[in-house]
Amino acid sequence: MADPSSYRPKPGQIPDSPGVYKFRDEHGRVIYVGKAKSLRQRLSSYFQDITNLHQRTATMVTTAAAVEWTVVSTEVEALQLEYSWIKEFDPRFNVKYRDDKSYPSLAVTMNEEFPRVQVMRGPKRKGVRYFGPYAHAWAIRETVDLLLRVFPVRTCSAGVFKRSAQIGRPCLLGYIGKCSAPCVGRISEPDHRELAEEFCDFMAGHTGTYLRRLEQRMKDAASAMEYEQAARLRDDLEALRRAMEKNAVVLADATDADLIAVAEDELEAAVQIFHVRGGRVRGQRGWVTDKVEAVDTADLVEHALQQLYGDETGDAEQSGGSGGVPKEVLVPALPRPAEPVAQWLSDRRGSQVSLRVPQRGDKKDLMATVQRNAQQALALHKTRRASDLTTRSRALEEIAAALDLDTAPLRIECYDISHLQGDDVVASMVVFEDGLARKSEYRRFQIKSFAGQDDVRSMHEVISRRFRRYLLEKQKTGEWEPDQPQQPQTGEVAADEPVGGPIDPDTGRPRKFAYPPQLVVVDGGQPQVAAARRALDELGIADVFVCGLAKRLEEVWVPGDDDPVILPRSSEGLYLLQRVRDEAHRFAIGYQRSKRSKSMKAGALDAVPGLGETRKQALLKHFGSLKRLRAATVEEICEVQGIGRRTAETVAAALASAAPAAPAVNTATGEIIEDDDRRTAPPAESGRQHRGKST
Repeated sequence: MADPSSYRPKPGQIPDSPGVYKFRDEHGRVIYVGKAKSLRQRLSSYFQDITNLHQRTATMVTTAAAVEWTVVSTEVEALQLEYSWIKEFDPRFNVKYRDDKSYPSLAVTMNEEFPRVQVMRGPKRKGVRYFGPYAHAWAIRETVDLLLRVFPVRTCSAGVFKRSAQIGRPCLLGYIGKCSAPCVGRISEPDHRELAEEFCDFMAGHTGTYLRRLEQRMKDAASAMEYEQAARLRDDLEALRRAMEKNAVVLADATDADLIAVAEDELEAAVQIFHVRGGRVRGQRGWVTDKVEAVDTADLVEHALQQLYGDETGDAEQSGGSGGVPKEVLVPALPRPAEPVAQWLSDRRGSQVSLRVPQRGDKKDLMATVQRNAQQALALHKTRRASDLTTRSRALEEIAAALDLDTAPLRIECYDISHLQGDDVVASMVVFEDGLARKSEYRRFQIKSFAGQDDVRSMHEVISRRFRRYLLEKQKTGEWEPDQPQQPQTGEVAADEPVGGPIDPDTGRPRKFAYPPQLVVVDGGQPQVAAARRALDELGIADVFVCGLAKRLEEVWVPGDDDPVILPRSSEGLYLLQRVRDEAHRFAIGYQRSKRSKSMKAGALDAVPGLGETRKQALLKHFGSLKRLRAATVEEICEVQGIGRRTAETVAAALASAAPAAPAVNTATGEIIEDDDRRTAPPAESGRQHRGKST
């Protein structure tokens, strides 16, 4: 692990201009590429105190052994050069998208003498018209099968085409009317190319004129009493309409736009893109990425734009499919800064591109649909990774090897502590068996023996209570005699709350605390691990291994070791430990928030006589917080529906006589949590900011 000060550039050596920089490791490999409006300011931020850096940024600068940069004229040039270098060097600490090349597209090979319609994957080729991408290849084949009735373009491979030309007989599609058979000369090369052009125009959304022309031909054939021809044209119209129904109109103004949505957690992010051409969804694609660098939603959007349009040029409307750059790009958050990215997109398109966040109307509603798809894609990715038996087995084996366990830990229990400024201290216990969550085994604890922000004492108490209960269950079954230094006390576990209701003793099923884990994981570093090990030693339990997963650098700590165990970033074992830890954190935060919401109801408004719950909520909703309500006048309080003047005076007097609560401090940032934040913060915010962790 290198010291960043060993390769830090000298003061004044870094230019104060736009540019792109590369970090290299000791072997000369590029491990990170970034761009900056000011190279001096950006690079200086990497060489501050390492404890102030984001955990993944700290890992990157300690892995690197050198830094170099290239000066450019504008931020747009920096954006282009950054994309080129990321594509060339594939740095390990940059955002990497997976599954990008797995989505098939409908391709028309206009660069061949007789254009061919086919399913195509991989990088785009010059002279080929692309439509899509589609989620599944069968969706392309269904669409093509419908359109070949009207546009009998060649679909066969080069080998089949050559063979048919040699024997003088077309393939089956030529006999059933779904190919114009250019291989045997039934159609000339110019006519077949014109047919392929009509196919591309229809796929590009120029359907109205062609449908009207086809309908007029059908009517003319019927007027001329050519009923067989009219019937065929009728069937052709029906086939085209069925093909069009597969891409429903989502925007009434025939908009050409790409909508990008991001769903993310602390470890991974899923990106979903909908390609809308002519108001219809013409294609969909998605990526999943590991967050190997410190990125937020705006950064992920910028990386997605680079990935999506880095190799694209020209107008998306003229290209017909998802190729090119559309007039509008709708995103959940704008890159910082947004102007260079918008200019870069405009340069690639050749005309102005609108890069914005939709605020209202149909586009905002469609963005919500794309967002739901991104969330489902992330959930599906996690489910597939967790449900794969081979992957789970490998993860357990990696954990056993890293921790030097005799066998794979088939049952893992993880514990986490949560509180708000030392109030409502709670703990969670989650259980994973064979790498899968067993939610019926989850437990939650109230820490009542003391109050305060002492996670170490809280962890000791929780581990003691859980395993005293385990020893008590063994005593009931006769598997353990109470000759240990500390015997289990029933009263100390009475506050433990099972999930899903109590267990019926008449069923004969084992009690939930009767099963010991092979591995106990605590959310924290050396202090928490030492407290858990001490609790087990006091109970005489030696066959349960303990480790801790520290959030700062994802280090695995074991009792008695001064140095942590470092698992590779791509390790399935580390992924499983992270998932177990995050699940324990989620469960603890949910319980702590439920307790906090209950305690917040007993505020200053509870002392106002005659003020019920409905009017309390109306007051808080109107003013946003108790602090603003306390500062309001009687006349302003009277504006709330259901509040008369006498009640308003009573409320104002009660709040004036009540002493304001001492400000809370965010233990993660040191900032004061205003009363507005306590009352109005949405429940979806990360719980890490509501508690102090000693790692």
